Amino acid sequence: MTGKDKETTGDRQVGARGRHAVRFIRGGLVTVGAGVLGMFLLAAAAPEPAPLAVGVAAGDRSAVGEFTRAAGVRPALEEWYSSWAGAPAFDAARADAAVADGALPVLTWEPWAPGGGPVQPEYAPARIAAGDHDGYLAAFARQIRQWGGTLALRFAHEADAPLYPWSVGVGGNTAADLVAAWRHVHAVFRDQGADVIWVWCVNVHAPGSPEYAPLYPGDDVVDWIGVDGYNGGDALPWGGWRSPAEVFGASLADLRVLSDKPALITETASAEQGGDKAAWIRELFTLAAQERISGLVWFSEDKEADWRITSSPAAAAAFREQATDSAPPPLPLRFRH
Repeated sequence: MTGKDKETTGDRQVGARGRHAVRFIRGGLVTVGAGVLGMFLLAAAAPEPAPLAVGVAAGDRSAVGEFTRAAGVRPALEEWYSSWAGAPAFDAARADAAVADGALPVLTWEPWAPGGGPVQPEYAPARIAAGDHDGYLAAFARQIRQWGGTLALRFAHEADAPLYPWSVGVGGNTAADLVAAWRHVHAVFRDQGADVIWVWCVNVHAPGSPEYAPLYPGDDVVDWIGVDGYNGGDALPWGGWRSPAEVFGASLADLRVLSDKPALITETASAEQGGDKAAWIRELFTLAAQERISGLVWFSEDKEADWRITSSPAAAAAFREQATDSAPPPLPLRFRH
């Protein structure tokens, strides 16, 4: 379970101490325990949960449809992936389809050739910052501008994990290289008149991974803070079954210190093996409320494990039970029109 168990105290049992605390009922003065009054005051002072935008990440739209039917809610965020290899154009048709379904398009934009391994010097952050890819960046930015809608762009995600050509520590990449690359890409988009919601995203902390602060490019070039994390259970050698609090707790605490930008879980899911996936989903939504998370994106693929909520009827039912509504995403002021 996450968080502390709640202790309830009825009017018939009041602690021997603190009997001078009072409350009014029907105009009468009634004594209550100080502990009870304290709980009332804490509840009143606690911040309301942030409206939660429920989203889905999937490689193709058929998986989005499967998720939507199982979840019983229209995703407010639809996330997909595009690499730089071959200089593919912005997928306006995919973005249009997301908008038509009532979702904000979220593009995870990956400077690499998938399948080529993590060390790919062509896509190193230092080369991006030096302008080696400016032709492609400028063309892509113009395509987004010409498309004309609102897009969230998640560039170079999970740079604290040693999995990609842009990751810190891979091929000699430094945190300064990564920050320079991010700020350069932002500047190219600005020069092309293309405005997007900039989503800076890290992976949850892992042993030996770098700290977040040196990787952060600054509030002036970031709109949302994102974090990705998974429960691999017994299906993967990722530390066994871990609750949502164990997966995200320390990372979210560090991100809150780093910035007060809206925080989103931009990828998450759980395996079935090793525990109760349905209970894990319920705990995830509880954590999102406690941590005032603005968006929660479920990774809906059968990949390293079957991450989909349709991996079992119980998991699908739990998600449907929790995702009774999906709030709009927290658009920056400049996009609210």
